[in-house]
Amino acid sequence: MAIDDLLDEHEQSERVLTWLRRNGAGLIGGVVLGLALIGGWQWWQGYRVSEGQKAGERYQTALKTLQSKDLKKAQAEQGTLKDTAYGALFALDLAKAQVDANQRDAAIATLRGVTTEDAGLQNILNQRLARLLIDAGKAQDALQALGSADDVVSLEVRGDAQVALGKRDDARKSYSDALTKLDVAAPQRGLLELKLTDVGGKPADKPEARS
Repeated sequence: MAIDDLLDEHEQSERVLTWLRRNGAGLIGGVVLGLALIGGWQWWQGYRVSEGQKAGERYQTALKTLQSKDLKKAQAEQGTLKDTAYGALFALDLAKAQVDANQRDAAIATLRGVTTEDAGLQNILNQRLARLLIDAGKAQDALQALGSADDVVSLEVRGDAQVALGKRDDARKSYSDALTKLDVAAPQRGLLELKLTDVGGKPADKPEARS
């Protein structure tokens, strides 16, 4: 090997050592940080699983309380499910039990006090709340609860609220829009057609049943 080559290798080694001296602490720190992040993520995943299991157990306990008809205790237990995946589900269960016990206003408060990130479940909560508000003579509040939802059930409930407010033209449109989205074989189609007829509308010819 030529002297020039040896000098080049020596120079390169010195450069590497100099770089390590300057950046070694940061390099080690980055490795440690990476390991800490991995460990932290694994801990967080384990924590979430554990908390999910605990929430599931609390949900089952709360359901047993509902079955015993102890609604006051069930309301207290609802608080333990707040901010969990079971909170909205239990709110629906509790509201139904409250309605069955002739506690409509309490059921309205229950449904108003809960939200969920699950769009489908939130839609069901809004629909149940809107129906109760219509029954309580608060049809305008029911429309607000439904927001801009345009699925079949929401459109039907919106039509019911509009009827309660004397807005028959608006109700005809809501019922008609709901029917256009409903399969000809759907069991609720007959009732929707009756509602449309009651507000002066005429059901369109039934489409072919979907296979």
